[in-house]
Amino acid sequence: MDGQAPVHQTMFIDSHAHLEGKQFANDRDAVIARAREAGVTKIVAIGNGDGPANFDCGIQLAEAHDFIYATIGIHPHEARLADQPAYDRMKDLARHPKVIAVGEIGLDYHHDHSPRETQKQVFVRQMEVAAAAKRPIVIHCRPSDGSDNAWDDCLGLIRDHWSSHGLGGVLHCFAGKWPQATRALDMGFMISFAGNLTFPKAQQIRDAALQVPLDRLLIETDSPYLAPIPHRGKRNEPAFVKETACKLGELRGLSPEEVGQQTSRNFYRFFKLTEIDESKVPVRDEPRVC
Repeated sequence: MDGQAPVHQTMFIDSHAHLEGKQFANDRDAVIARAREAGVTKIVAIGNGDGPANFDCGIQLAEAHDFIYATIGIHPHEARLADQPAYDRMKDLARHPKVIAVGEIGLDYHHDHSPRETQKQVFVRQMEVAAAAKRPIVIHCRPSDGSDNAWDDCLGLIRDHWSSHGLGGVLHCFAGKWPQATRALDMGFMISFAGNLTFPKAQQIRDAALQVPLDRLLIETDSPYLAPIPHRGKRNEPAFVKETACKLGELRGLSPEEVGQQTSRNFYRFFKLTEIDESKVPVRDEPRVC
Protein backbone atom coordinates (compact mmCIF):
# COMPACT_ATOMS: atom_id res chain seq x y z
CA MET A 1 0.00 0.00 0.00
CA ASP A 2 3.00 2.26 -0.60
CA GLY A 3 3.49 2.86 3.11
CA GLN A 4 -0.02 4.17 3.63
CA ALA A 5 -2.17 3.00 6.50
CA PRO A 6 -5.16 0.77 5.67
CA VAL A 7 -8.29 2.56 4.54
CA HIS A 8 -10.40 0.99 7.26
CA GLN A 9 -8.52 1.74 10.46
CA THR A 10 -9.73 1.74 14.01
CA MET A 11 -8.64 4.83 15.90
CA PHE A 12 -8.75 5.13 19.66
CA ILE A 13 -7.89 7.62 22.35
CA ASP A 14 -6.75 6.31 25.72
CA SER A 15 -8.06 9.09 27.92
CA HIS A 16 -6.41 7.87 31.13
CA ALA A 17 -3.11 6.03 31.54
CA HIS A 18 -0.45 5.93 34.26
CA LEU A 19 2.68 5.43 32.19
CA GLU A 20 5.26 6.91 34.53
CA GLY A 21 5.36 4.10 37.08
CA LYS A 22 7.89 1.38 37.71
CA GLN A 23 5.66 -1.13 35.90
CA PHE A 24 6.81 0.46 32.63
CA ALA A 25 10.39 1.22 33.62
CA ASN A 26 11.92 -1.44 31.37
CA ASP A 27 9.82 -1.06 28.21
CA ARG A 28 7.98 2.26 28.29
CA ASP A 29 9.00 3.21 24.74
CA ALA A 30 7.90 -0.18 23.42
CA VAL A 31 4.54 0.15 25.20
CA ILE A 32 3.97 3.52 23.60
CA ALA A 33 5.00 2.16 20.20
CA ARG A 34 2.56 -0.75 20.53
CA ALA A 35 -0.21 1.69 21.32
CA ARG A 36 0.49 3.64 18.14
CA GLU A 37 0.60 0.44 16.10
CA ALA A 38 -2.76 -0.56 17.54
CA GLY A 39 -4.36 2.70 16.40
CA VAL A 40 -4.14 4.79 19.57
CA THR A 41 -3.83 8.36 18.34
CA LYS A 42 -3.76 10.15 21.69
CA ILE A 43 -2.91 9.21 25.26
CA VAL A 44 -3.55 11.22 28.39
CA ALA A 45 -0.70 10.66 30.84
CA ILE A 46 -2.12 11.08 34.32
CA GLY A 47 0.04 13.20 36.58
CA ASN A 48 -0.26 11.85 40.09
CA GLY A 49 3.02 10.04 40.47
CA ASP A 50 3.74 9.18 44.08
CA GLY A 51 2.35 12.46 45.36
CA PRO A 52 3.13 16.18 45.21
CA ALA A 53 6.86 15.61 44.73
CA ASN A 54 6.43 14.26 41.21
CA PHE A 55 2.95 15.08 39.94
CA ASP A 56 4.65 16.60 36.90
CA CYS A 57 5.35 13.06 35.62
CA GLY A 58 2.64 13.28 32.98
CA ILE A 59 4.05 16.55 31.69
CA GLN A 60 7.45 14.96 31.20
CA LEU A 61 5.90 12.31 28.95
CA ALA A 62 3.78 14.87 27.10
CA GLU A 63 6.81 17.00 26.37
CA ALA A 64 8.55 13.98 24.86
CA HIS A 65 5.64 12.91 22.61
CA ASP A 66 3.41 15.25 20.63
CA PHE A 67 0.45 12.80 20.80
CA ILE A 68 0.47 12.64 24.60
CA TYR A 69 -1.39 15.10 26.82
CA ALA A 70 -1.03 15.38 30.58
CA THR A 71 -2.91 16.05 33.78
CA ILE A 72 -1.65 17.06 37.21
CA GLY A 73 -3.14 16.35 40.60
CA ILE A 74 -2.86 14.85 44.04
CA HIS A 75 -4.61 11.49 44.25
CA PRO A 76 -6.79 10.97 47.33
CA HIS A 77 -4.35 8.28 48.46
CA GLU A 78 -1.65 10.96 48.90
CA ALA A 79 -3.95 13.73 50.14
CA ARG A 80 -2.16 13.67 53.51
CA LEU A 81 1.00 14.91 51.73
CA ALA A 82 -0.60 18.05 50.30
CA ASP A 83 0.72 21.40 51.53
CA GLN A 84 0.77 25.01 50.37
CA PRO A 85 3.95 24.63 48.26
CA ALA A 86 2.25 21.76 46.43
CA TYR A 87 -0.78 23.91 45.62
CA ASP A 88 1.48 26.77 44.49
CA ARG A 89 3.38 24.45 42.16
CA MET A 90 0.13 23.00 40.88
CA LYS A 91 -1.11 26.49 40.01
CA ASP A 92 1.96 27.04 37.83
CA LEU A 93 1.87 23.62 36.17
CA ALA A 94 -1.88 23.80 35.50
CA ARG A 95 -1.18 26.44 32.85
CA HIS A 96 1.30 24.27 30.96
CA PRO A 97 0.12 23.99 27.32
CA LYS A 98 0.05 20.18 27.41
CA VAL A 99 -1.95 20.01 30.66
CA ILE A 100 -5.60 19.53 29.76
CA ALA A 101 -7.10 18.75 33.19
CA VAL A 102 -6.50 18.59 36.91
CA GLY A 103 -6.70 15.01 38.07
CA GLU A 104 -7.14 12.42 39.00
CA ILE A 105 -8.56 13.90 42.18
CA GLY A 106 -11.46 12.95 44.40
CA LEU A 107 -12.23 10.52 47.21
CA ASP A 108 -11.24 6.95 48.02
CA TYR A 109 -13.03 5.41 50.98
CA HIS A 110 -12.04 1.87 50.01
CA HIS A 111 -8.36 2.07 50.93
CA ASP A 112 -8.46 5.13 53.21
CA HIS A 113 -4.75 5.80 52.73
CA SER A 114 -5.48 9.40 53.79
CA PRO A 115 -8.09 10.51 56.36
CA ARG A 116 -11.45 11.18 54.75
CA GLU A 117 -11.70 14.75 55.97
CA THR A 118 -8.23 15.42 54.58
CA GLN A 119 -9.28 13.92 51.26
CA LYS A 120 -12.26 16.27 51.11
CA GLN A 121 -10.20 19.35 51.94
CA VAL A 122 -7.54 18.51 49.35
CA PHE A 123 -10.23 17.75 46.76
CA VAL A 124 -11.80 21.17 47.27
CA ARG A 125 -8.45 22.97 47.13
CA GLN A 126 -7.61 21.27 43.84
CA MET A 127 -10.97 22.23 42.37
CA GLU A 128 -10.04 25.82 43.22
CA VAL A 129 -6.75 25.44 41.34
CA ALA A 130 -8.55 23.95 38.34
CA ALA A 131 -11.13 26.73 38.30
CA ALA A 132 -8.43 29.39 38.36
CA ALA A 133 -6.65 27.72 35.42
CA LYS A 134 -9.95 27.03 33.61
CA ARG A 135 -9.21 23.33 33.36
CA PRO A 136 -11.74 20.51 33.79
CA ILE A 137 -11.21 17.88 36.48
CA VAL A 138 -10.72 14.12 36.32
CA ILE A 139 -12.46 12.31 39.16
CA HIS A 140 -11.46 9.25 41.13
CA CYS A 141 -14.29 8.00 43.33
CA ARG A 142 -14.25 4.69 45.16
CA PRO A 143 -16.63 3.97 48.02
CA SER A 144 -16.11 1.51 50.81
CA ASP A 145 -17.47 -1.96 50.09
CA GLY A 146 -21.25 -2.15 49.92
CA SER A 147 -21.75 1.59 50.31
CA ASP A 148 -22.32 4.68 48.20
CA ASN A 149 -20.71 6.94 50.80
CA ALA A 150 -17.85 8.21 48.65
CA TRP A 151 -20.23 8.87 45.75
CA ASP A 152 -22.55 10.90 47.93
CA ASP A 153 -19.70 12.99 49.29
CA CYS A 154 -17.86 13.33 45.97
CA LEU A 155 -20.86 14.40 43.92
CA GLY A 156 -21.97 16.71 46.73
CA LEU A 157 -18.61 18.46 46.78
CA ILE A 158 -18.66 18.80 43.01
CA ARG A 159 -22.14 20.33 43.20
CA ASP A 160 -21.15 22.77 45.94
CA HIS A 161 -17.65 23.74 44.82
CA TRP A 162 -17.34 23.04 41.11
CA SER A 163 -20.48 22.87 38.99
CA SER A 164 -21.02 26.64 38.95
CA HIS A 165 -17.75 27.10 37.02
CA GLY A 166 -19.21 25.33 33.99
CA LEU A 167 -15.95 23.51 33.21
CA GLY A 168 -17.18 19.96 33.71
CA GLY A 169 -14.91 16.98 34.02
CA VAL A 170 -14.50 13.25 33.56
CA LEU A 171 -15.67 10.46 35.85
CA HIS A 172 -12.72 8.19 35.18
CA CYS A 173 -13.00 4.40 35.20
CA PHE A 174 -16.69 4.63 36.01
CA ALA A 175 -17.81 1.81 38.31
CA GLY A 176 -20.84 3.38 39.92
CA LYS A 177 -24.55 3.13 39.23
CA TRP A 178 -26.67 4.85 36.62
CA PRO A 179 -28.20 7.39 39.07
CA GLN A 180 -24.68 8.52 39.99
CA ALA A 181 -23.74 8.86 36.34
CA THR A 182 -26.91 10.90 35.79
CA ARG A 183 -25.97 13.36 38.53
CA ALA A 184 -22.54 13.81 36.96
CA LEU A 185 -23.94 14.18 33.45
CA ASP A 186 -26.26 16.91 34.71
CA MET A 187 -23.17 18.79 35.94
CA GLY A 188 -21.43 18.63 32.56
CA PHE A 189 -19.28 15.54 33.05
CA MET A 190 -18.09 12.93 30.60
CA ILE A 191 -18.26 9.28 31.65
CA SER A 192 -15.17 7.17 30.91
CA PHE A 193 -15.15 3.37 30.85
CA ALA A 194 -12.11 1.15 31.36
CA GLY A 195 -11.22 -2.53 31.15
CA ASN A 196 -13.44 -3.51 34.07
CA LEU A 197 -16.36 -3.03 31.67
CA THR A 198 -15.39 -6.46 30.30
CA PHE A 199 -15.30 -8.29 33.65
CA PRO A 200 -17.98 -10.97 34.13
CA LYS A 201 -19.26 -9.54 37.42
CA ALA A 202 -19.39 -5.94 36.15
CA GLN A 203 -23.05 -5.92 35.10
CA GLN A 204 -23.68 -2.70 37.05
CA ILE A 205 -21.05 -0.94 34.94
CA ARG A 206 -22.46 -2.35 31.71
CA ASP A 207 -25.95 -1.23 32.70
CA ALA A 208 -24.66 2.33 33.04
CA ALA A 209 -22.68 2.11 29.80
CA LEU A 210 -25.89 1.24 27.97
CA GLN A 211 -27.51 4.51 29.04
CA VAL A 212 -24.84 7.19 28.85
CA PRO A 213 -25.49 9.38 25.79
CA LEU A 214 -23.10 8.56 22.95
CA ASP A 215 -21.70 12.08 22.89
CA ARG A 216 -20.71 11.87 26.57
CA LEU A 217 -18.64 8.67 26.42
CA LEU A 218 -14.88 8.25 26.70
CA ILE A 219 -12.72 5.13 26.89
CA GLU A 220 -9.49 4.51 28.78
CA THR A 221 -7.19 1.82 30.10
CA ASP A 222 -6.15 3.15 33.52
CA SER A 223 -2.88 1.39 32.69
CA PRO A 224 -1.22 -0.50 34.27
CA TYR A 225 -4.37 -1.48 36.15
CA LEU A 226 -7.59 -3.30 35.19
CA ALA A 227 -6.43 -5.08 32.07
CA PRO A 228 -9.53 -6.08 30.07
CA ILE A 229 -10.46 -9.57 29.02
CA PRO A 230 -8.64 -11.33 27.32
CA HIS A 231 -5.63 -9.75 29.06
CA ARG A 232 -7.02 -9.82 32.59
CA GLY A 233 -4.37 -10.54 35.20
CA LYS A 234 -1.61 -9.03 33.08
CA ARG A 235 -0.20 -5.55 33.11
CA ASN A 236 -2.54 -3.23 31.25
CA GLU A 237 -1.26 -0.91 28.53
CA PRO A 238 -2.78 1.67 26.15
CA ALA A 239 -2.94 -0.73 23.19
CA PHE A 240 -5.59 -2.70 25.10
CA VAL A 241 -8.07 0.18 25.00
CA LYS A 242 -9.49 -1.42 21.87
CA GLU A 243 -10.89 -4.24 24.02
CA THR A 244 -12.96 -1.76 26.00
CA ALA A 245 -14.12 -0.23 22.71
CA CYS A 246 -15.15 -3.67 21.51
CA LYS A 247 -17.20 -4.37 24.62
CA LEU A 248 -18.80 -0.93 24.55
CA GLY A 249 -19.64 -1.43 20.90
CA GLU A 250 -21.13 -4.83 21.63
CA LEU A 251 -23.39 -3.26 24.26
CA ARG A 252 -24.44 -0.33 22.09
CA GLY A 253 -24.75 -2.08 18.72
CA LEU A 254 -21.71 -0.32 17.28
CA SER A 255 -18.53 -1.53 15.63
CA PRO A 256 -15.20 -0.93 17.36
CA GLU A 257 -14.45 1.60 14.62
CA GLU A 258 -17.59 3.55 15.41
CA VAL A 259 -16.82 3.54 19.13
CA GLY A 260 -13.29 4.73 18.42
CA GLN A 261 -14.50 7.50 16.16
CA GLN A 262 -17.27 8.64 18.48
CA THR A 263 -15.17 8.68 21.64
CA SER A 264 -12.35 10.44 19.79
CA ARG A 265 -14.75 13.16 18.64
CA ASN A 266 -16.06 13.46 22.20
CA PHE A 267 -12.51 13.81 23.53
CA TYR A 268 -11.53 16.56 21.10
CA ARG A 269 -14.75 18.45 21.66
CA PHE A 270 -14.74 18.26 25.44
CA PHE A 271 -11.11 19.28 25.84
CA LYS A 272 -11.38 21.87 23.06
CA LEU A 273 -8.52 20.37 21.07
CA THR A 274 -7.90 20.37 17.35
CA GLU A 275 -8.46 17.02 15.71
CA ILE A 276 -5.43 15.82 13.75
CA ASP A 277 -5.47 13.92 10.49
CA GLU A 278 -5.62 10.49 12.06
CA SER A 279 -5.30 8.74 8.71
CA LYS A 280 -1.56 9.41 8.95
CA VAL A 281 -1.15 7.32 12.08
CA PRO A 282 0.36 3.93 11.17
CA VAL A 283 -1.75 0.96 12.20
CA ARG A 284 -0.73 -2.61 11.52
CA ASP A 285 -3.73 -4.54 12.69
CA GLU A 286 -6.97 -4.55 10.75
CA PRO A 287 -10.26 -3.80 12.48
CA ARG A 288 -12.01 -6.82 13.82
CA VAL A 289 -15.45 -7.83 14.93
CA CYS A 290 -15.53 -8.62 18.66
